[in-house]
Amino acid sequence: MIRSRRFPTVTVALIAINLLVFLYQGYLGTREPLWDNWSDERYAWLEAGHEAPPIFDPYYAYTTRNAPGRSVSTYEIRRDDWFLMQFALTPAELLGGSDLPPTIPIPIWLTVLTSLFLHGSILHVLGNMLYLWIFGDNVEDAMGPVRFLVFYLLCGAIAALAQIAIGPGSSVPLVGASGAIAGVLAAYFMLYPYARVLTIVPIFFFLRLIAVPAALLLGFWFILQVISGAGSLGASGGVAWFAHIGGFVAGLALVFPFRRRGVPVTLWNSLRRRRLRR
Repeated sequence: MIRSRRFPTVTVALIAINLLVFLYQGYLGTREPLWDNWSDERYAWLEAGHEAPPIFDPYYAYTTRNAPGRSVSTYEIRRDDWFLMQFALTPAELLGGSDLPPTIPIPIWLTVLTSLFLHGSILHVLGNMLYLWIFGDNVEDAMGPVRFLVFYLLCGAIAALAQIAIGPGSSVPLVGASGAIAGVLAAYFMLYPYARVLTIVPIFFFLRLIAVPAALLLGFWFILQVISGAGSLGASGGVAWFAHIGGFVAGLALVFPFRRRGVPVTLWNSLRRRRLRR
């Protein structure tokens, strides 16, 4: 790995914000569940022509019973699930231009950004933050803190739009920083292709730590996303593979205008020199 010349302020701040938001989600999960009229909320989605989102599915409920004073069945909904549904990006809401329940006090299009700071599990957030920690500092160094922040958010937004293009009518909420981080990986791929990255490699029945060139590791990672994305076509839910693909492709293109003046795009320059030699 390459040592950064400056402290990666934005990278550290992004990691801290993501972890704090996840801790807040965990705190909400310990609070008393919300009692909400599932029938009415679900009806709002069905009336708008969409399938009801997963939070309104009984699978997510602890129990089913009649609330005091109500004649309809209600489901005990966790506060962290409710928070997730509010600030996650739901394609059916965004493209329909309608903030269906649970509503939020901000414009619906801002969920393109708020969803980047939400995660569905501890492994989800820790995995994403590990990648950001490993690769983010050098990319921030090559761009500067302000440009890096804009680059990160823009890659995340493009990643989200790529996933929406695959399932525009989906009511499954999109969460996670992986689309934005895919853009960071792409920038690292272009800027530092020959940097060695410690990677766990399975050799027969053993796992070994081996330093491999970043271009090889990240190129292989991208190919896996494309294969997995192709295999997921037609499926609902699961990993947002096309967000990874869209974020990576965005990072490949945006690294050129966002890098500092004088910082070489090493992989691009190497490919050009080889072409000239031929």
